This record gives sequence, structure tokens and C-alpha cells, in this order.
Amino acid sequence: MARLADYFVVVGYDLDNRVEGEGQGRILQRFPEKDWEDSPFPQGVELFCQPSGWQLVPERQPASFFVAVLTDINSERHYCACFTFWEGLDNPQLKKTEAGDADEADEEPAVVQPAKVFAPKSLVVVSRLDYTEAFRNCLGLIYTVHVDSLSTPLETVIGNLLTCVIPIAGGSQIDESPVCSLDKVPQSPACDWLLACLQPGPEEREESLRTITLGAGDRQVIQTPINDSLPVSGSSVALLFRQLGIVNVLYLFCAALTEHKILFLSSSYQRLTDACRGLLAIMFPLKYSFTYVPILPGKLLEVLSTPTPFIIGVNSFFRSETQELLDVIIADLDGGTVTIPECVHISLLPEPLLQQTQTALSMVLDPELEFADQAFPPQSIQSSAHKIQDKEIRAVFLWLFARLFQGYRWCLHIIRIHPEPVIRFHKAAFLGQRSLTEDDFLMKVLDGMAFAGFVSERGPPYRATDLFDDLVANQVERIRQEETCPHKVMNHVKELAEQLFKNENPYPAVAMHKVQRPSENSQNTWQGQTAFPVLDDVAVQLFIDHAVAKLKNAPPVVKAELKSLVPSGPPLGDIVDRNGIVMANSARRLEVVRNCITYIFDNKMLEAKKLMPAVLRALKGRTARICLTQELNQHVLQNRAVLDDQQFDYIVRMLNCTLQDCSHMDEHGIAAALLPLVTAFCRKLGAGITQFAYSCVQEHMVWTNMQFWEAMFYSDVQNHIKALYMETDDGALQNNALQQEQQAESNREISALDLAAEQNRLWPTLSKEMQMERVQKEESTVFSQAIHYANRMSYLLLPLDTSKNRLLRSTGLGDVESVSNSYVTNSIAGSMAESYDTESGFEDAESSDVANSVVRFINRFVDKVCNESGVTNEHLKALHAMIPDIVQMHIETLDAVHRESKRLPPIQKPKLLRPTLLPGEELVMDGMRVHLVHDGREEATGLMGGPPLLPAEGAIFLTTYRLIFKGTPSDALVGEQIVTRSFPVASLTKEKRISVTLSMDQFVQEGLQLRSCTFQLMKIAFDEEVASDLAESFRKHLHKLRFPQHVQGTFAFTVGQSGKLVLEPKTKDKNQSLKTLSKNLVKNAKRTISRQYVNRKKESLTTWENRSSLQSEMDEDEISVSEEVDQSTLTLSSTIRSSDRQTMSNVVERACCRDYQRLGLGTLSSSLTRSKNEPFRISTANRMYTVCRSYPGLLIIPQNIPDSTIHRICRCYRQNRFPVVCWRHSRTKSVLLRSAGLHAKGVVSFFKSPNTQTAVPSQADSTSLEQEKYLQAIISSMPSYSETTGRNTLSGFTSTHMNTSDSSDKLRQPKIGDLMKQVLGNKEDVPGTFSRGGKFGSIRGSSRLSAFNPDVGTRLAGKESPQPNGGPNDPLFLRQQKAYLYIIGDKAQLKGGKQDSFQQWEVIPIEVCDVRQVKNSFKKLMKACVPSSPTSEPNKSFLRLLEESEWMTLLHRVLQVSVLVVELLDTGSSVMVSLEDGWDVTTQVVSLVQLLSDPYYRTFDGFRLLVEKEWLSFGHRFSHRGAQTLASQSSGFTPVFLQFLDCVHQIHLQFPMEFEFSQYYLKFLAYHYMSNRFRTFLLDSDYDRIELGVLYEEKSDRKNPQVCKSVWDYIDRLYKKAPVFYNYMFSPEDDEVLRPYTFVSNLKVWDFYLEETLSEGPPYDWELRSRQERLAEETAEKADAGAPKSQRRIVWPCYDDLSRAMPDAITKLLQDLQSLEAELGQTSEKWKDTWDKIKTTQRTETKLESKPSFSSSLLMSSNLSHQRRSQGVCLQDSGVGSSIKLGLDCEASATSTPVSGRPSTSTLYSQFQSTESENRSFEGILYKRGALLKPWRPRWFVLDKTKHQLRYYDSRQDKECKGMIDLGGVESVTVGTPTMGAPKNVEEKAFFDVKTDKRMYNFCAQDSSNAQLWMDSIQSCLSDA
Repeated sequence: MARLADYFVVVGYDLDNRVEGEGQGRILQRFPEKDWEDSPFPQGVELFCQPSGWQLVPERQPASFFVAVLTDINSERHYCACFTFWEGLDNPQLKKTEAGDADEADEEPAVVQPAKVFAPKSLVVVSRLDYTEAFRNCLGLIYTVHVDSLSTPLETVIGNLLTCVIPIAGGSQIDESPVCSLDKVPQSPACDWLLACLQPGPEEREESLRTITLGAGDRQVIQTPINDSLPVSGSSVALLFRQLGIVNVLYLFCAALTEHKILFLSSSYQRLTDACRGLLAIMFPLKYSFTYVPILPGKLLEVLSTPTPFIIGVNSFFRSETQELLDVIIADLDGGTVTIPECVHISLLPEPLLQQTQTALSMVLDPELEFADQAFPPQSIQSSAHKIQDKEIRAVFLWLFARLFQGYRWCLHIIRIHPEPVIRFHKAAFLGQRSLTEDDFLMKVLDGMAFAGFVSERGPPYRATDLFDDLVANQVERIRQEETCPHKVMNHVKELAEQLFKNENPYPAVAMHKVQRPSENSQNTWQGQTAFPVLDDVAVQLFIDHAVAKLKNAPPVVKAELKSLVPSGPPLGDIVDRNGIVMANSARRLEVVRNCITYIFDNKMLEAKKLMPAVLRALKGRTARICLTQELNQHVLQNRAVLDDQQFDYIVRMLNCTLQDCSHMDEHGIAAALLPLVTAFCRKLGAGITQFAYSCVQEHMVWTNMQFWEAMFYSDVQNHIKALYMETDDGALQNNALQQEQQAESNREISALDLAAEQNRLWPTLSKEMQMERVQKEESTVFSQAIHYANRMSYLLLPLDTSKNRLLRSTGLGDVESVSNSYVTNSIAGSMAESYDTESGFEDAESSDVANSVVRFINRFVDKVCNESGVTNEHLKALHAMIPDIVQMHIETLDAVHRESKRLPPIQKPKLLRPTLLPGEELVMDGMRVHLVHDGREEATGLMGGPPLLPAEGAIFLTTYRLIFKGTPSDALVGEQIVTRSFPVASLTKEKRISVTLSMDQFVQEGLQLRSCTFQLMKIAFDEEVASDLAESFRKHLHKLRFPQHVQGTFAFTVGQSGKLVLEPKTKDKNQSLKTLSKNLVKNAKRTISRQYVNRKKESLTTWENRSSLQSEMDEDEISVSEEVDQSTLTLSSTIRSSDRQTMSNVVERACCRDYQRLGLGTLSSSLTRSKNEPFRISTANRMYTVCRSYPGLLIIPQNIPDSTIHRICRCYRQNRFPVVCWRHSRTKSVLLRSAGLHAKGVVSFFKSPNTQTAVPSQADSTSLEQEKYLQAIISSMPSYSETTGRNTLSGFTSTHMNTSDSSDKLRQPKIGDLMKQVLGNKEDVPGTFSRGGKFGSIRGSSRLSAFNPDVGTRLAGKESPQPNGGPNDPLFLRQQKAYLYIIGDKAQLKGGKQDSFQQWEVIPIEVCDVRQVKNSFKKLMKACVPSSPTSEPNKSFLRLLEESEWMTLLHRVLQVSVLVVELLDTGSSVMVSLEDGWDVTTQVVSLVQLLSDPYYRTFDGFRLLVEKEWLSFGHRFSHRGAQTLASQSSGFTPVFLQFLDCVHQIHLQFPMEFEFSQYYLKFLAYHYMSNRFRTFLLDSDYDRIELGVLYEEKSDRKNPQVCKSVWDYIDRLYKKAPVFYNYMFSPEDDEVLRPYTFVSNLKVWDFYLEETLSEGPPYDWELRSRQERLAEETAEKADAGAPKSQRRIVWPCYDDLSRAMPDAITKLLQDLQSLEAELGQTSEKWKDTWDKIKTTQRTETKLESKPSFSSSLLMSSNLSHQRRSQGVCLQDSGVGSSIKLGLDCEASATSTPVSGRPSTSTLYSQFQSTESENRSFEGILYKRGALLKPWRPRWFVLDKTKHQLRYYDSRQDKECKGMIDLGGVESVTVGTPTMGAPKNVEEKAFFDVKTDKRMYNFCAQDSSNAQLWMDSIQSCLSDA
């Protein structure tokens, strides 16, 4: 029983106490005065009476009523029902004004103050029961008594209210007389007017119905709920849904469950209370346990910024103050909106639950929706009354919770039964069985406070049950079957709603409300009435005291609680399996797992090995993992299973694979099932030393998850406690259990919860001693388990090698490259954050050792579980003392195990394969066992189809030249393949340490990621057998080889020397080396130069030495020349030693000279005989490399420029690289020049005279004049210039302008203009604005630049331009022409210059790509082509990364400029390329221009010459750009030459018929440019090469002919042997100028960057290929001496070399031709001669034929028109076959049968006839039976009549005879019979036997006629003999 009202309070306006102009309320009276013991008076009632503040108002307001809720410190809720009315009083403001001065009154603004104001007064009932209507009626009655001045005293009514007692909940209760009944009125005179409650009649004994009266002629019925655990909601839930709508309420529902902050806004207080009550009602059975304030007073608004979740209601009046709350969900009840802030994410119900709930709710709230579209809707569809609708909505949520929590009781662990049940919920198992581990909503709900309360309230197995318990246990099946059918769901909901309604309204028919309301007139005319009176507290107290005394005397109320066993419902597993959510795992897979385990334990290791990959794949599935744990359990006997090494290894691999896919939660209990197994499986290592499986499976996150250990611990404790009681109550329980089994006919054993319920039922009946004994037993059970778990945890957390702090590794399963702090701490800190503060945490884990961190982890675990399961403090202390000892003991045993495990013979690992080495290549470090892990390329992993070649196991070898991995794939299915991945050490660009976890094996300690610029990446993980110091020494050796001290340490120089000791040259000082050089060269000067010339040179040296300070920084060229010109060395030619003569002739023979003579640019003859007509001459001014060290010794300069001038000119240019001619156009005679960019000073002095005074002004002037002269000389050497002007004067120049250009130029002009616009940006743009022209952006953009050159390219574009100085247009400029010389300059260099309009050259400023740009672009390109790890991010796709690298854009720029230059040269203008230092971009452009313009450079000789001339002689800095030595390491690898080769590749793709060499040739050069195998691409200039003595000794060494020093020699050798570099489509046009498309869209990614050959490594070292082929053939012969060989083979794109596996048709025919010649015994002809012959015959045939075939004309004709020739050139097998009309019988080689009368094959080759070495009278294939017990084999037989032999070969091509039968010994040839193993499907008559004196030979031909032929031939041969 409970009091209806605890306190009655009168609260009024406090007139005396106003704070800051705000009114206050104060309690005028309260009854009782003293607090009840069980319910203290709540503070702050006066605040809640007027939540918006106490104010006086000018007009009377209607009375109001609402219920506020206050929560006290014990989280008890008090309901404050406030009834507020308004009383009139004189305005206190007016009184104040009168008292004050009249003046002040005047000053104040004239606000008219009313004389009468109204103050609020509240009557408040405080109760712990929530009976809103009863309170409204009672307070209304008291007000009515006061207003209408009824006869009943107010004290009586209030006394009755405070003494009214009602039952809390229904049920049959004993009849008790009410406190104040009519027949027992106390006879005290003071209280004779006491009226009492109406005594219920005997027929209404049900206490759930209570009729009360307050003694003022009123009567009301209070219905108490039957079951008070169900909330009472009235119609508040229905109202909430009406106000906000379904979706909004569902959002609020989910937000409340997932602990968000919710704020309700409304202008009605009662609605706020109702909404909050409604939200709480639908959360049942969960109870809200955070801040709950349905009405929050305005003064307490700061409560809203609390960090904890809440549900609060606030009046809309304060809306503005709620705007800045960032994390609060605001529900506006009046507007019907819910506002969710951006930063708040609400997890919604999982689908399909959400959808089904919404459907059910809409059917309740809007039943018409379903029939809205029907033509004849049912007559009456109305939604239920609000009260009923309210219950229906609640029923939907009950149904929802029943589905969410179904089976929750099966995941409860009972860890103590006595004295109190202690129950824990196993969250992971619950989520796992529901397959909802990923579901955010359920995760948050289960982690929330509400659910924790739910478990503690509903966990106990023996208690009173309610509707929800019944629903979740007994109706699961029904819910599951009906969930998809909304109508059935509705029927169920209606049933539940009925029960809910009945619970709230047990007697809906009884309605005896009789409560008076105030009369109308009294409300309106209540003007001058008295205020609410002060009540007589004595009278009220009397009532209360009387009631208390009566209650004391009354007998105690005992409500027999109906406790019962709580049903558990069906177990979860069944539900889920029938739902079919569980991942399907076919029975076949489980069978594989079972078989494999059986094989392992039966020691059938080979079988197990075969099944292993399939098992590891199957273990990805959950059922297979569960199956594995069950199977392994069967092999454990008495907690132990001793295995041998191999068994142990396999079991550990399976365990690791199983654990690898477990999440850290272990939701399927797989880690839990494996925990006993890892401590059971073991192997003996030595005497008394055993290694358990746990030491090999520690690398999994699950072991570091505290929640996993807790769940495991609780489940074990539960099993032990269950066992405890099963034993003690053996007899009693067994009978009980048996009966249960018989009744239920289920053989499921009794669950722990049922057992606990039984024990709880019996507990009160036990004696004290028995009770104590049980408590102690349980406590010691928990204690012993805690010790057991401390041991288990130390097993799994202490690593095998405790010296290495493996716990400090991060345990990401991928490559975690950062080694973060201890993984134990990481995850522990996460999982334990809620239960421990981090001070006890692991900040110092790094410094402390493993033991400490493990001890701390176990201590925290023990603290948590022991506190929860009630272990005594003494026991806990004992545990804490034991843990360090346990850990220490375990460490000691582990040390012994670790020591022994090191001695184990390694498990049979694949044999390490030795790599084949090049001649001269030596091993630096022998093979170390490693695993090659796959990187981001997917081809080799099998993901794109094909076999999984990676990961592979093998060894890594470091040689003087390469880094080689060789091994076999880990996947057993492709185990016989060999995987090779290698790259040259010199190409290594990045090495970084990584840690790698291999999927199947244990942890592999550490790894390296090695990236090479040959587009290769090796990710290797060192095997555990490789010591870490060995790995470290490997890194050091690698680094040493990659960056030798000097270029002489590179492989190209050390090849053949001992690689172990790379000799380092002594460092010589520069001058000394120069002296030796000078002696060499100057001695030879005599041969070519007269004495006077040398003297003249000496005179000019003075100016050379007075160089301005600007050049002095160029230390490279700071050479003192005076000491070199030694008079004594110039005397007699006889003193020149022969070797030196050789040197000078070598200079002349150099590539440059040969090319200059080919181009007619001058010959090296004496100055007297040189013809004066030649415009250019070869100058020897630089033969000492004194003018420019990075130029070649011989240079082409204009005829009339003396050498002395060169010294002065070169200073204007960077690195002294002054302009020299490098090529001349054969038709237009325009020349191509190259130089470096100008010095800043040089630019200015070049274009205008200097303003500033320099130290030697004359010199500066003269230099710039010299420079102009020099350029003028070049211009005047052009025939077009000298033709138009008789003399080289400026007047002549004017007339040139007047002349019209020749017609071809007119045609060309617009084209050049377009090109120029592309390169320069659009001419129409306003100068100074940036335009995007082509891909370059504006190449003239800045205003300064446009000032310097206002009309760059105007003449080219054929446009007019005004005179720069703004004067009138000179007639001279009306018809402007192209300039004679265009200078392509760097835009940045040319700022500030001014062009003279009369000069005949024009500068084209362009933006060049910086070397840094190339370097960065290349890095990105490598990462795009060879990613280090697979990624699925869209912005990391190959094409996106390729675009970001900008490599194609850079190619486009270089090609674009080159094409422009080609056009200019073709129109007759000369071009000077003058960019950067003249050795990077300049070289690229100049080389490409020559390649495009001159067909000669597109041949083998020409291309070699081009590279030697432009790249090597003109000093491209190969060593520096390639970062080949330690000194250039910091500069990084910048592949300028590779970029050039890529450009050539792009041109080759567009013009495949113009190049003599193939794409492979370019790849070959690209590879060896980076490999340092040859000396060709080493060193920075000819000067460096001479200094090292390598310039002229490139012809291969006589001592070691195998070693080629020059890549060109090597290519020549190969080219002679095989057509690998030749392009069969080569069919050049005469003087064809190529003009490729250069836009990025026309460029293709070079396959050199993408392809790889895993079978043999890069295909660019041919010695390796031939050796590997020989080895492969030998092994094939050994392995396969019998069975017929298949002609088919599988080709894998990333494994095989496609060009060899599938050669093109011509190569194949040439190979066949060679093998045929060899077979016929002819000397084989060189392939090139054969090819040339075929081409010539083909040409003649083409001419003879009237209609040439398409393919032949395409391939061979040389008269193709000037159209673009890259379209549709396709070398098809059939096409080629027809066009190269070779009569080759290819099929004959395989199965040809000899046909009589047919000419011998050799006659077809009459044109290649040579002396026959052997006679072949008859030949063909026969099957021959081997000797005893050997099979039949097909062989190629040759009958030789001259030698009387029958010889046989393996095949037709085979040159070696495998055996022979001497016909001299033949006795008979007879028809045979088929024997064992003979070929199938062959007719019997095809067999014949040849008997000799030694043995009988059995043969089989293809058919009988063939056999007859053979027999006849042998017979005739015998008869001849």
C-alpha cells in the first residue's frame, strides 16, 4: 500500500523578496510539516510551480494544472501536481511611486500602471504515484471548496487527501478496513466533521479498484494497474505520435536508446509531461536511467549543457536559448518537427525490423491507408479510441523488443547463485548468433546503461514474471512465422494491446466520478473575495497522526509475491539457422577439413599437404572453423595431445588461419573454443621441454581484448558452479531432470539458469550453516578459476622470445610500417576505458619490459572479475601476489622452449634454387631464405585469373650486378613453377623496412620493400631462420653496391674482378689528372694544328683568364691553361708515341666526326686546303676541353669565326656551352644548333648594351658584339640568306623582307603558325594575360616579356604587327617573313631583354620542364605502374595516378617543341635550341628533331650515332642524373634519357614502318641505361671518359671476350645471331619527315613500365636466357624420356615471356628455316641475308604482279604516298605467310608420313644448297617399343642406304642421333602384333618387327600402308647390301 499524496503545499508570490526585478515564489504552508522517513520533501517545488518565472499580471488568468516530475538523490521520481489560480492585490509598483519624489515620477516614461494586479498562487500535491486525473480532481475540489465557500472545511478535505492509502498494484489482497471509514468516525469533538472514504462493497474485494472521497460530497475511483512493472501511459503515446508522426518518433526512440540528448519544446506544460511519459512507455522493457525532467524551469536552463544524455521538456518561450545547443536533438511538439544537429548520428533499427515496425505503426495510426485506393472501401474503418490506440502502439514496440532481444537468456552467464544471483550478459555471443556484429544500433543498446539495468532486473532466473517475459520466451516462434505478414502481426499486436489495456484499466465499466467544479458565476465575478486562507495546521496534523497510529495497529500487509522460474525460450542458434542467415558452407568443404585433420593425425603428410590450401580457403567460413574446433577436440586425450614436428606445424597453421578471421570480439566463440586446444597441442623439443601451440598463435587481436577474457572466464565459472550443484543435489535433481526430460521428451540437459532458479527457490529453506557452506564453495570456485585464467592469459600474452619485446609490435595483419606502442596496451586501453581510468594504464609500456605489461593486464582483469563475482578481499590480495610469480615462472619455461626451438631442424622448406649468373657477375651475399610477398600488382596473385604465383618462398641473392629472388609459389597447386624477380642493384631507388604477416605462417620477423627504377618492386619478408644481423648486413652491402664511392666501383668497371672487394681508386687531385690528360692530348696536337695556331691561342689566353666574377662560380671550367701548353711537347712529330697517334685518330673517328662528314658540315683538313665555299668548319678549339669541358673535342662552327672568338663567346652561356651546329637539313640547308641558356648578364648584353658600368666595359661590349657576329655568321651561312642577298649586309636584309617567299613556304606558313600558337599560347590574347595554348599554358605571359618581344611568332603566324616603338608602320613590315634563325629559349631566362627589329633572329620563349619536375613525375609514375599495396580507393586507380604523375604531359611538351622545330627547319629557318644548361631538355629536343627529320637516325647505325653524338659527346650527365655514386646520391634519379626513349617509343607507335629497330630495342636500351652493366651510359662527358681512359677502349677486351663493355657491341653481337631488335615492318620513305601527333590523348603508356616476366626475370640479359633454355631442355629430357610430348602449353601473361612463347610469324619462319637447314646438314645462313633475299624477290614479284596483294604491298612497297603510315599496319600470320611466299611445309615436321614419289624435302631448298653431310633415303615417324619394361615412344626414323643404318631422333628438328640399328645385323622383317602399352586406335597391320642378331625391335607405323612402305624400304636396303 502507498499514500496517494505525500505532501500538500501552498505556494504564493513573494512580495517582499524580488531579485533583480524578477518575482520569486515561496512556500506559504506545507502539510505535514515534518518529512516522511520513506519520502523526504523535495527541494525547489516553488521553481516548478511557475516554470516560466513568477510574475504579476494585469488581468486574471484562467486556472491551470500540470504535473512536473522531480527526481531526488536516490533517483526516486516525485510527481508534483500543480494547480495554479490568480488572486488580485493592490499594485506594489504604485505604492513605491507615491513614496518617491514627484520630480522623479515626471522623468520616468509614462507607463500607465494598473491599480489592481493579479499574483499566482499554486496548490501542489507531491506524490510518488503518477495519477494525473486523480490529482487534477482533488486539487480542483479544494479550489472549488474555497471559491464557492462550501460548508466543508478545507482542513478536512486536505486531511483526507493526505491520509488516503491505495494499493500500488492489483492482485488478490486481504480485505482491510480503510483508514477513515464511515462507521468508525473517531468521537473526538474537534474532528466530528470528519468524513471518511467510502468502504467498498464486499463484491468489490479486488483491490485494484479503489473508491476515494475527500469528504466534500465527492467520489472518485482510482484503478491501480494489475502489474506495476508495466508502465501506465493513459493516451500519452498516441498523443506523441499524433504530434510528431511515425518517423520522427522512431528517431527519438532510437536516440533515447542509444543515449543521445533529447529536448522537447511546447507551449503547454502538460503536453511536455505527456510526451516524456509516452517516450518512456515505448522504451519498455528498458528503463531510462539518465536525467529526466519533463518540465524544466527557465532558471535552470544551464542544465541543458550537461555532458550526459537526458530527456528534458522546456516551454517554447525559451526556444531562442536552445538554438546554440550543438549536440541536442530538439523535438517541437507544437510544430511537429524533430531537428537533428549535423554532428549527431543516430543509429537506426536494423533492417528489416525498421521497415516492419513502420508498417505496423502506420496500420495502427492510419488504418484507412490500406484501403485508400480501393474502389469499394469497407464502410466503417476508424482508428481506435486514443486510449486503445495508445496500447496498440505500445504493443508494436513490445513486439519489436521481443524480436530484438529474442534468446537473450541463452547469453546470460550466472557466476554466483548464493547469497545473491550475479549475472553477466555475453554480448559478443549474442551478436554473433544474431549475425549482427556490424549493427551499430544493437551494439550501442547492449553497451548502454538501460540494458545493464535490464540484465540486472530481468537476469535472475527465479522472480515474478510479466508480459514481456512471456512474449520473449513463448511467442518467439509465432513472431518469427508471422513477421512477414502484416495482418497477422496486427492481430498479435491487438492481443498484446488488450492485455496492456486490461492491466491499466482492470474495471473499465466502473466510473463513479463525482467531483464538483467551481460554479460559472463564482469564476467570473470573483472580484472582491478573500484570498486563499491560512489553514489550521493542527487540524490537518491530527488527521495525519490518527491515520499513522491506525496503520501501526493494523496487521502488516503481506503481498505474496508470485515468484516463478523464468522461461528461457528457444535457444538462439535454432532461430538463426532456420532464418538461414548463417553463411552457407557446403558439406564438401567441411569434409575437406575433417579429412585433412585425419590425415595429419594418421601421419599421411603428403595427403595433408595437398589438401592444405583448400582447407585454408575453407576456413574463411564460420561453419568450417567451428568444425575444425570440434574435430581437433576429438584428438585431445586428458587435456594433452603430443604431436611430431610436422603435425605440429600443420595444426598451428590451421589454428592461425582460423584465428586470423576472428574479430577481436570473437562473436562466434571460435577463439573461446580454441583456447583449451592451444594449451593441449604440443611437441617435445628435448629432455623435459615441451612447446605448446599457444606459443605460435599469439599474433591475434582477440587475446588482447579484455572483454573476450571476461566472457570466457564467466562462461567457465558458470560451468563449474553448475557442476558443483549437479553433484550436491544429485539425487533430488536427477529425478527432477528425468521427469522434465520425460515430459518434454527433449534430451537437452538442464541449463545453469534453471539450476540457479531451483537453488534460489530452496535457499530460504536451508539452515544457516548450509547457506554459509554454499557461499564459500562458490567463492572458492571463482577464486580457483581466476588463478587458472591468470595462467592462461600469461600463456597467450607472453611471446616465445621474451627478450624481443614482441608486444611492442603493432599487430595489424597487413604491412604495418610504423611500429607503434605495445599492442596489448592499444587494445586494452580501448576495451577498458569504461571500467578503469587511464592512470593505471600503459603509458610507460614502451620502457618497461614484457613481463610488467602482462602482469598489469592480468591484474586489471582479476580486479574486474573478482569484484563483480564477489571474491573476498583476502583472496584478491593473494591473487595479486601470485600473478607476478605465475608470469615469471612462465617466462623461465619459455626461455628453455625458445632455446630448443632454435635448434629444431627447419620444417621441410622448399630447396633454395641457385640463380644463373652472367659471365663476370659474382655473388656478394649468398641466398637468404625469404618470402616474396605480393604488392599492388594483381596479375601474379591470381586475383585476375591464372594461378596465384605470389606469395612465393625462396631466397634472395645479392650479386655485384643484380638483386635476385628465386623461389617457388607458396600455393601447392603451382608449386612446380619457378618464380624469379630481379633488378640491377644500380637501379634501386628506395628501400624501406616493413613488417609483414603472411597469411598462413607464423609471424615473419621483418621485411624490406625495395623499389627499382626498372619498374620492379620486391617486397620480401625474411624467414625466421635469417638472423636480424644478417638482414642488416644485407642492407649495408646493398647500399654499398648501390652507391659506390666512385664510378669505377660500378659493375660495368668491376665486372670480372672479385666482387667481394670493390676496389676504390685513390682520389687524385684534379690538376694532376689534367696534366696526364694534357700530355696525351697536347702531344697529338701537332698532327692537326700548325705551330702558329698554338701561339695565337696563347695570345688569346689573356682575356680567357680575366673572366668576370660571374663565371668564377663555374668551378668545373676553372682550369688554368698556361701550365698545359708546354713548349717542349710541341717540337717534333717523331716524339708522338704510336698510342697517342691512335688517340687522335680516335677523336676523328668518333661518332660526331663521322656524322659531320655525312652531313657535309666540314672535313678535318688543314686550313690551307679547306675550301672557302664551305659555310662551316670543324674546329679543334676544344680538343683540350678547355673551352667547354662538357662538349666534345671537335665542334662545328661557322667558317669565318676564328677559334679565338669562341673563348669570348662561350662566357655568355651557362657551363660555357656556346651554340654549335649539330645537324643540317639536306634540302633547305637550314641548320640546327644547340647551346645552353644565356647567363643572366649575357641575356641583357645580348639584347641591349649594359647600363651599369662593368669592370671591363670594353670586354662586355665586345663579347655581346662577338655574339651578334657569331649569330650573324650562322645566318649568313644559310643558302637562303646568301641567295637573296649578294652580300651579307643589312641593306640586303631589307630587300629580303621585300621579297616574297617561295611557294612551298607559303603553303607551310599557316601550319607553323598553328604550331607556334600551340607552343606559345594564342596570339590574340592581350599581352600580360595567361592563356592555355596547347598543353603549355602561355609561354609568353608576363608583361615584361611582352615588352621585350611584342610579336613573338607573329611572322610565323603570318600576321601583321605594328612597329614596337609605336611609330607608323614601316613599309618594311607590311610583308613580314619568317626569321632566318629562331632561338628556342627558356622563358624564365629571357626576361628583361629587348629585341632589335632589324636583327634577323627571333627568340621563342618556352617554359621548360625542370629536372625536379621530371624526377618527381617519375617517382609518381613508378608508384602508379608498380603500386606497393593493393587499393580499392577510386582516387588511387592506375589511370588516376598516371594522370597525377604528369609523365604524359611532360612527354607531350618535349614532343610538341620538337615538332615545332622540325617544321621551322623544314621551312628553311635555322633553329638554335638554347635551354637550361644545355644537357637535358636541349639534348632531348635536338635528338628528337634529328630523329624526326632525318631517316638515317631511324636505322640501327644512325640511332647509335645519334645517341653517341648528342647524349654522350655533348655531355648529358649520365652519372649525375642516374645517381650512380655516393656523391650524387642526394640528387636522386632523374631519367632524362628514359624520357627521350619514351618519346621515341611514342613516335615508333605512330610510324611503325619508319624504324629499322623494334620496340624491344628501345626497351633494351632503357633497361641497360639504368642497369650499369655497360660503360656506355656512365660518366658525364667525354672529358670524364678520357680521364678514366674508357673513351677509346670500348672494343671488347681480348682477355675476357665474354664481357662486353659497350652496349652497342653487345647489341651488334646479338643482332648478328637473331632478329630480336629488327622491325620487320621497316619500309622507309625517302627523306620522310615525321610529324607525330603530340597531344596527351595520342600518347600511350609504354608497356616497358608495366610488363614483367616472373619465369626468368627481366628479358634483357641474353646470356641468362640462353643458359636457362639449355637447363630447361636438359631437365625436360631427363624427366621425360618416354611419354609423347604435347605441343600445347599454357601461357600466363605475367609469368611467361610472350614474345618467346608466341613469336610473331616471321621470327617463327626464320627459326624453322634455321632448324631445317641444320637438319639437312647445310651451313645455316645469317638471318639478315635470308630476310634481305626474301625482300628483294618479294619486290620484284610485286612489280610483276598486276594486282599486288594488300598485305604484301603494305609490307614491302616503297612507294607509299606521304600519308600517315601508322594506320592498320598489322602483321597477321596469314597475311605474312601469303606475302612472303615461302614454300615451307611446316606441318611435315610433326606428323608427315613419307609418300613415295614425292621429292625429298631438301629439293625445296635448292637455292640454299650446300654439301650434304648425310644421305636420307627415307624418313618419318614410327612408334618404337623400348627395351624391357619401357613404354612405346614416337621417334623420327631416318633410313640411310649409304651407311646401311636406321637412325632415330627425338624429333625432326633434332640434330643429335639418339640411337641406331645397324642393318648389317638384320635377320628378318616381319609383320608384328600389338603388345602391352602399344598406341591405341591403330590397326593391327601397322605393326612390324625387325629382328637383328642382338634383339627384336617392335615398331608401329601410322597405318598398314605406311608400315608396308617401311618394310619394303628396309628390305630393299638389305637386298642392296
